[in-house]
Amino acid sequence: MSHQFSDNPQVGVVSTFTELVQTRFHGKMNALCWHRRLSGDFTEIVNKLSLQEHVTEVTPEDLLELSLSEQGHIARLTILQDIRQLTDWGADPVLNLIQSYPRDTELDFISTDVYSYHVDRSPIETDTFLCTYHGAASEILPNHQVRQKILIPEIRTQLEQLHDGPADEFDNFLQAHFFDLHYQPSAGATALNLGVGHLWRLAVDHPGQHVLPCVHRAPVEKDGEYRLLLIC
Repeated sequence: MSHQFSDNPQVGVVSTFTELVQTRFHGKMNALCWHRRLSGDFTEIVNKLSLQEHVTEVTPEDLLELSLSEQGHIARLTILQDIRQLTDWGADPVLNLIQSYPRDTELDFISTDVYSYHVDRSPIETDTFLCTYHGAASEILPNHQVRQKILIPEIRTQLEQLHDGPADEFDNFLQAHFFDLHYQPSAGATALNLGVGHLWRLAVDHPGQHVLPCVHRAPVEKDGEYRLLLIC
């Protein structure tokens, strides 16, 4: 394979949905990509959808109500098929039309919004699936190119001051506010853009996971351009 993901040890590349859900993570590989070149006009779908909030959930019924050209119809069929396959597999996919996500501006020394590099955590065995059909795409980083923010001395000191409680409850405080899920890129870290049209599966932090969780973030949206994202 000659595409940009084939030589990255963090990424496994597959060619079918079945391979995507059945391939096991191992070693440094904690991201799987069903590499696709999609047909159809996804821009038409975005232009005909109605943004109700900064992040608006789009249901299959919403898609089916759109009056589309032949190319728009092809794009819609792809989205509906992705939703159906993920649902049949047992996932709970959500299609979002995104202008922007909420920003976490409460603290000036650490952020816990989705624009910050982070990992997902679950008490049960699961993975994160996502596909960007239109707009800016998410990014991932290798685990050796990041540092957990709560381990950075100046950040940890400020978090301890914010906690202002018994030392044996500090770890619970970090988890309760999701501070422990966020990471700082190392100097010279090289992010991998996940691109448009590919369906990704990212490793999540859970008790049965045998690899490190995948560090990722949402992109800053381009001015005047919405994102169309399937995620679960």
